[in-house]
Amino acid sequence: MAKHYSDFPWTNRMTVNTAHQNVDPSEIAKFERMASRWWDMNGEFKPLHDINPLRANYIDERAKVAEKKVVDIGCGGGILCEALYQRGAEVTGIDMGQAPLEVAKLHALESGASVNYIQSTAEAVAETQAGAFDIITCLEMLEHVPDPASTIKACAALAKSGGDIFFSTINRNPKAYGFAILGAEYLLKLLPKGTHEYSKFIRPSELCDWVRDAGLVVNDMCGITYNPITKKYRLNPDDVDVNYLVHARKP
Repeated sequence: MAKHYSDFPWTNRMTVNTAHQNVDPSEIAKFERMASRWWDMNGEFKPLHDINPLRANYIDERAKVAEKKVVDIGCGGGILCEALYQRGAEVTGIDMGQAPLEVAKLHALESGASVNYIQSTAEAVAETQAGAFDIITCLEMLEHVPDPASTIKACAALAKSGGDIFFSTINRNPKAYGFAILGAEYLLKLLPKGTHEYSKFIRPSELCDWVRDAGLVVNDMCGITYNPITKKYRLNPDDVDVNYLVHARKP
C-alpha cells in the first residue's frame, strides 16, 4: 500500500504556528486535496510550473536574490521556493496547509534544495521574525485569504528596511472572470473547477492601496498573459487585466 505523505517521519518536525489565523479552512482543504500532485508538471498545477520561470526571473531581475534571505508566503508545494534556492537565495517557505508542506519537504529531499518550511500564517511569523528578510514573495495567495490587507501588512513587517516585496494575484473584472474561471477552469481545463472565486479577485487599485497603507512603495506592476493557441505565458507590462505582479519596496 502506498504511503500517505503524513506517514513519513520528517513531517512531525515541521514547525506549526496557529496564531493569527487569517485563513479560510475551505481554501486550505482545496489545496490539501491536490497536494500529492503538486510537482506533476502535467497535472492541476501545470500553470504554476509554466509561469514559475517568468515569476522567478521577474523577482531576480528586480531584487537579485543570490545570498539574500527570502520568505515565500503561501508557498504550497515549494515550486517558487526551490527556483529561488537554485538562484542562490536562503529560502523559507510559509503555508498553513500541512499536506502541501509535506510534499514540499519530500521534494526538497529529492532535489537537494535546502529550504526551511514553516506551517504558519504570515502574521504569526512576523511577530517573531520582523525585519528578518531581504525579499518577501506572496504569489497567487492573496485571493485565497479572508483579509488580504492583513497579509500585506505582515509582509511589510517581515521585510528589512529597503527590502523588496512581490505580490501576484488576479484582477476583478469581466475579462478576468472569462479567462481565469470560465476559460482556465471550464473550457481549457488548466485548473480544477472551483479553484478560484470571482468575489475574491483583487483590482490593482485595491492592492496598491493596501500596499501603501502598509507603509510600502509601489515600484512596478506587470501582467502575465496566456496565449491559448501557442499555450505560452509571457510577462506583459501593458496588460494587467487578468493575472498581474506587483513589486513593492519598504522604505
